[in-house]
Amino acid sequence: MLSVTTENSNAVPARAWGTLSLDVLDRLDAHRDRVSLRRVVDGEWIDVTLGQFHQEVTAAAKGLLAGGVAHGDRVALLAKTRYEWTVLDYANWWIGAVTVPIYETSSAPQIAWILADSGATHVFYENDEHRARIDEARPETPELASSRPIEDVLTSLAAEGTSIDDETLEARRAAVVEDDLATLIYTSGTTGRPKGCELTHANFRAELWGANERLEVMFAPDDAATLLFLPLAHVFARIVQVGAIRFGSVLGHTADIANLVDHLGEFQPTFVLAVPRVFEKVFNSASTKAYSEGKGKIFDAAVRTAIAYSRATESGKPSLSLRAKHGLYDKLVYGKLRAALGGRAKYAISGGAPLGDRLGHFYRGVGLNVFEGYGLTETTAALTVNHPGAQRIGTVGPPLPGVEVRIGDDGELLFRGPQVFQAYWNAEAATRDVLSEDGWFSTGDLGEVTEDGFVKITGRKKELIVTAGGKNVSPAILEDRVRSHPLVSQCLVVGEGKPFVAALVTIDAEAWEGDLDDPELLAQVQKAIDDANSQVSRAEAIRKFAIVEEDWTEENGYLTPSFKVKRHMVVRDLHDTIEALYVR
Repeated sequence: MLSVTTENSNAVPARAWGTLSLDVLDRLDAHRDRVSLRRVVDGEWIDVTLGQFHQEVTAAAKGLLAGGVAHGDRVALLAKTRYEWTVLDYANWWIGAVTVPIYETSSAPQIAWILADSGATHVFYENDEHRARIDEARPETPELASSRPIEDVLTSLAAEGTSIDDETLEARRAAVVEDDLATLIYTSGTTGRPKGCELTHANFRAELWGANERLEVMFAPDDAATLLFLPLAHVFARIVQVGAIRFGSVLGHTADIANLVDHLGEFQPTFVLAVPRVFEKVFNSASTKAYSEGKGKIFDAAVRTAIAYSRATESGKPSLSLRAKHGLYDKLVYGKLRAALGGRAKYAISGGAPLGDRLGHFYRGVGLNVFEGYGLTETTAALTVNHPGAQRIGTVGPPLPGVEVRIGDDGELLFRGPQVFQAYWNAEAATRDVLSEDGWFSTGDLGEVTEDGFVKITGRKKELIVTAGGKNVSPAILEDRVRSHPLVSQCLVVGEGKPFVAALVTIDAEAWEGDLDDPELLAQVQKAIDDANSQVSRAEAIRKFAIVEEDWTEENGYLTPSFKVKRHMVVRDLHDTIEALYVR
């Protein structure tokens, strides 16, 4: 078994990590009047200073106390990404309550399961549809004492908490310790019911200690700002929320994805975070627009130049001719892409799934350095990350300080570090399955570690396909490559127990409005398949494909909220389509 560590991974300082209220208190005296967040009020962005945020958090915390929320109580948030979400999160932490986030797209059975399993006593919800789902779940949630809308809740909580004095609140805050639970995050899960990951105050504080060591260039500048548009129910968005509050980056929220480009232009973040699908959509939309305007060849040439320029900077200095072409396309193409992200963003973080080296080089070539990282809900987000001091596109970077990595005998990635969770809630057997007695967490992902410590993800252990000929095939490599084509939305590789590997493909409706059996479309998908096959051996190559009429979305149940395909559901529901691929 191979073990690779960062230089100081065995020298994690013996320290008290502290609790999450310190994210605010440690900075309050020196930065009380500094803008900490920006929120939308009546369609306009309004500045919120750290002092104002502290006042709203403590007022909300008093309201929660007055409403009977006790130390250790689970308080659920069923809402979109919004300012009140962050205030309530910190208000819970101030008094030792445990935030239980629920994706706002969750169904009534999903809501019922999370509320019942967590034993939540209170829930804040976004709208009437959410209230109806909660009401439907009521018979299964006997411990739920209160449900109320999140709209205007800060005003009502402040009014309800006037009976709680400052001394009482401080006594409750001081009683919280770093090993107390901060949150139960239920994994979205591609199979089965989600499990609640127990994350403590110390998990978050330790994670950000390591992240700041590597990404200080993003969080530290005086003008640092980021706009959250991913759901705060996801650990990825959550850790950036906490990082922004802790390090002083201005934090904004939006859930209006339809008008995201407008919001980015108004907010002008210096760094953004997103899952790879967002970066793919930005690229595909730009490509489609260029072709519709008769500028497709220019765009394609600009893409090739950006990738070549990025590769040249990695291996040496770009040639004079390459720099000249890059300068030309910067004026014609790249500047417009940067403007779509607000015009000030120099850095981005990508996580949740592999980005792929093609998109990584493209974005770096246009002036947006996307740092790909790797982590899970169980690890309080990142375990590894590329950063300005160590970046290798095509990998997920070296481990964060304090993190150890091993490769198991079967190729599985194992990690140990202070941000690794302590258990699944109410699931001892499931915890034992993934967490050893000495703290090593089994990720379920297959990977490699280079001699100089960069981690590369090669596939999912449980998604490994074994063909009839006994060939082990990791579908992720093929799927990611096919999905990078501008016309492709999703791809699922199949072939378990079959004579060869095949694929199901869905088409991006925004990029293609014609018939799905159009020869031009079939040729483009074949081109994507051929490109993917160039990355693997002949035995692993996709030999046949079928275009599926309906795209896979979260709404129709085929994608998780973090955009992962629910493989078992696709295979089950499209059984006949898959079988037809193997009929002579």
